[in-house]
Formats: sequence, C-alpha cells, structure tokens
Amino acid sequence: MASKKPKCPDCIQKVPEYMATYGDFITLLLVFFVALYKPTARSDDEMRLIMSAFKGSMGMFEGGQTLSKGRLEDMGMTVESLPAQEKGTTLSKAMKIATEIFKPEIKSRKVVVQQDERGITISLVGSDHFAPGSARLTDETRKILTKVGDLLRNLSSFVRIEGHADETPVASGPASERYETNWELASQRSINVLRFLHENEDVDPGKMSAVSYGRYRPVTESPTPEGRALNRRVDIVILSGKEYKRDYKDENLPESRVPGSEWTVP
Repeated sequence: MASKKPKCPDCIQKVPEYMATYGDFITLLLVFFVALYKPTARSDDEMRLIMSAFKGSMGMFEGGQTLSKGRLEDMGMTVESLPAQEKGTTLSKAMKIATEIFKPEIKSRKVVVQQDERGITISLVGSDHFAPGSARLTDETRKILTKVGDLLRNLSSFVRIEGHADETPVASGPASERYETNWELASQRSINVLRFLHENEDVDPGKMSAVSYGRYRPVTESPTPEGRALNRRVDIVILSGKEYKRDYKDENLPESRVPGSEWTVP
C-alpha cells in the first residue's frame, strides 16, 4: 500500500495581504499619469525626468532624482513648469532660515519677516534704520543687510527692494539730503539698500530691482514718532516665481525668467 503524501507545511506570510491591492493601485495610478502626460510630452528625456521624480515621491521605489534647477534648464524647462509643491520648497526653506538668522532683530522689533502670495518679505522697520528725511544706511542697518546678503546669495529667486517714507515733509531732512518729494526719498532708500547688497555682499545685481512707494503704503496710520518710524522702512521681497512673472506681461518676452537662463536674441 502506497504511503500517504506528506502534508505541506503552512507557508509563512511575509507580506501583508493588503500590499497586493496597494501595488495594483500604485500601478494604475502611474498608468493614469502617464496617459495624461504622454500626449503633450515634448521629448523622451522629459518623460524620463517626470517618471524619475514620480518614483522618488511615492516612496515605493529606489532611485528617485531631485529636479534641480540645472537639470530643468538643460531640458528647456523652468521653475514655473513645476507643480506648486516643488516651487514652494525653496521659499519655505528660506523662510525658516530667515526666521532663524533674524531672531534677535525680530525680537527687538527691528526686522519683520513674513510670507504671503508675493513671496518672503524682510522689512527693516523702526528708528534704528532711517532718520526722518534721510536715506543714509545706519551701522545697525548695515549689520542686518550683511545677514540679508548671506541669505540672498544662496537663492536663485528675484528680489524687489521697496522703499517707503512717512508723511513728514522731506524739507525736515539734513541739508545735504534734500529731496523734492517723499517719492525720491523712498527711492533713494531702496537704491542704497540695493547698492549695499551688490557692492558689499556680492549679491547678483541682475536679480534685484528697486522701487519707491513714497508715503503711500504705510504700515500704520499712527501720527506718533514711533508710528512714523515704522513707516520709514525698506521691504526686501524675495519674489515667488508667479509674482515675478506677473510683473512682466509683455508677450514678446520669453517664458523663462529665472536667473541664469539663456535668452535667444533675434
């Protein structure tokens, strides 16, 4: 009589059963995005770049690569073509760094750092920066601008330096600094900050601009000396890509407006 076939021992389950369903879901999700993207794909290189980033972001596979600015430019892409989550990464990190390095000045109310839809704004506020009717940079302002320069040199974002004045007539300023209106006074304040950042801190002048708002964008309506001191300020705005592009609506300008991009001259 033939012996009975030995019973196979129960298999040890090493992977949870839900992983099979999860794997199917990830595969279908990948196919879905490929189907959406492929009809408009401009090159196989771009497709491989997107696929590589997708793998890394899902956390399921190894080998995901960072979408660095250089690699994007090599393929004719810009920061503007990235999803909002990718574009905001640099500014989010810059906000954390700015909050940390300006912690003493923020505590003493000499600097205000905030982030909104325009980007990151570093405001030099208070009587320590500008005397009434004056655009001269104080020693305290120069120390703070040295920190600003350290931050800006490590960013590729464009920077808009906005000058402001209080409602005090400019005739009250020093004789050597008489300006016709508060427009000129606020403009000179922003230009002095820009020149310091370029000449002393080696910040790329090609990514900076200076503007004047005169006395027409006060942060407070208080007529007190303290209120006027808050309005005598310079805002250093690290622009988001969207905000910078909004300033240049000429259809003849190229789409690529990031520092370091090459322009084709006809």
